[in-house]
Amino acid sequence: MAVHPPEIHSLTTSDGVRLDADVYYPKAKGKFPVLLMRQPYGRAIASTVVYAHPSWYASQGYIVVIQDVRGRGTSEGDFQVFRHETSDGAETVDWAANLPRSNGKVGMYGFSYQAMTQLYAAMTQPPALKTIIPAMMGVDLYADWAYEGGAFCLQNNLGWAIQLGAETARLRSNTSAYNALYAASRNLPLHDPIPALPEVMNQYAEDSFYHDWLQYDTPGSYWERLSPDLRDVDLPMLHIGGWFDPFLRGNWRLYQEMAARSQHPQHLYIAPWGHLPWGRKVGEKDYGAAANSSIDSLQIQWFNHFLKDEPKGTPYALPENPVTLFELGSNTWKNLSKLPTPPKFSHQPVDLSKVASAETLETQVYFLATNGLAAIQENAGKLVLKPEPETNQDIFVHDPWRPVPSLGGHAGNAGQCDRSSLDCRTDVLTYTTAPLTADLSLLGVITVELFATASTPSFDLSATLSEVDRQGRVYNFTQSYLRIDDPEDLPLTITLQPSCVQLPAGHSLRLSISGACFPAYPVNDGTGKPIANSHLIDQQIITITLSSGGNSPSRILLPRL
Repeated sequence: MAVHPPEIHSLTTSDGVRLDADVYYPKAKGKFPVLLMRQPYGRAIASTVVYAHPSWYASQGYIVVIQDVRGRGTSEGDFQVFRHETSDGAETVDWAANLPRSNGKVGMYGFSYQAMTQLYAAMTQPPALKTIIPAMMGVDLYADWAYEGGAFCLQNNLGWAIQLGAETARLRSNTSAYNALYAASRNLPLHDPIPALPEVMNQYAEDSFYHDWLQYDTPGSYWERLSPDLRDVDLPMLHIGGWFDPFLRGNWRLYQEMAARSQHPQHLYIAPWGHLPWGRKVGEKDYGAAANSSIDSLQIQWFNHFLKDEPKGTPYALPENPVTLFELGSNTWKNLSKLPTPPKFSHQPVDLSKVASAETLETQVYFLATNGLAAIQENAGKLVLKPEPETNQDIFVHDPWRPVPSLGGHAGNAGQCDRSSLDCRTDVLTYTTAPLTADLSLLGVITVELFATASTPSFDLSATLSEVDRQGRVYNFTQSYLRIDDPEDLPLTITLQPSCVQLPAGHSLRLSISGACFPAYPVNDGTGKPIANSHLIDQQIITITLSSGGNSPSRILLPRL
């Protein structure tokens, strides 16, 4: 179907702010549903970094609206991250439903910020909004977006803040600010006197959200007010995520919550992608042609069904089962009727008198075992099915002068990378299984419980789970991070990123533990100071002791598929 060139249409909000949009109309008679995307990066981009151009969507028989949010592009007003998206989103949905030749039905799509605008618009339950497709986003903006395990997501947050600050400078024709922020985006300023708050942000983006996100470093009312409240929302939703996307926790949580209570279809689709781009090659892995993006066709299937009242199967077929996951390792898609129920297990220390082997527990468990040299010798740290009867300790030293760098995963440069060189460092503990005698398939949230203490009031733990192949290459597939301030209760629990992976027989499973993952997260100075007040010169050498066996059975809990 041919498409007209985009027309510029404007909405004036109830508080008098003009919001501009490009509107794409099919060259055909009749009325059409509306597909709406609201985004802060200049509407001409239209998220084509991951989606087909809006004209393609219009050619499928839709009016497509790409709107600049308040204070971005040519829209009027002051841009404040997420602040106005609820009211502006609701008014835009109603406005879009009444565009010429609209059939009155609106669906929304988009990823990242554009996904969040869908959630905010849905909060007010505008009657015209019939379905949404949020991709790669958070719900709890503290735990799903800004912080992970209490640690600030430095690389992602700072990079994004610099990008938005540069766009603000461009719109204000502030050349010096734009040039400085652009240069900073190409080489993140990570070594200023206050590392988490580089001077470029104070000088050229003083009104950025970034300062608030640093200040409010614990959950509370600030984050509750900022995060979307979806308790009263019930719409058909197609949830799209990536195994190496930093916001997968939000996709996973939202799908679980909606699937448990919704009266409408909820579908989950997770591919082996990072935040962008979406394709078969991520990190150092090529997942094959099956991993190439089919999201555009899938979204049209979804919209045809819910906005055009077409039965399933015309013109495309929706998956019969609602959960579609790409399994790493086998590089195949799994289509499930639901996510497996998370295994129930106690976070309390294991009663050794009642544990004969891992099979007696409610899920697959590996215990950490060591001769005390897990930071030195590759074969010293082991993952075993039965806890060692005696307690042993591994001691390693985190040196802030040379922190363990981030590599792969979801928190920095995305994907699976060979981290064998990192695992050779003496400030990284490694625990590895014997070669597997059968394929091991995992699906869900993996939990690591560690009996760890440190020489300082505050310290960090980075945990990465990897596959060790027959050639000794070590490919991460899930990880997470935890900031610990004055720990009182042991074990410390690290909840890893959800994953779906098959490890073949002959390969091994490895857990790697370190005291840093920089610059994905800030270096912990050891003092317990808020990171906004943590100076480079404050950073201390931290000695960390990890106990295993005996009365300190550090372990991994694995949800087997």
